[in-house]
Amino acid sequence: MKFFVVMLLGLSVLFGAVDINTASKKELTGLNGIGVTKAEAIISYRKANCFKNIKELVNVKGIGSKTVEKNMSNLLVSPCKK
Repeated sequence: MKFFVVMLLGLSVLFGAVDINTASKKELTGLNGIGVTKAEAIISYRKANCFKNIKELVNVKGIGSKTVEKNMSNLLVSPCKK
């Protein structure tokens, strides 16, 4: 399992994927349609709720399914550590 996680993280660096469970505000604002306010909302949401899949982003206030769809190829979700 650890090997798989390391491989995913390695691939994310190569292809620029953003892990929504660990990304910084700066990394999140690099996504299409995500500004500072939405990045802060994602960080606040994940402090209380760990993302289990990318589609859970729609649970964050201000983020809709179109935003998630636009960024789908640039996102990944690491296993929850809570």
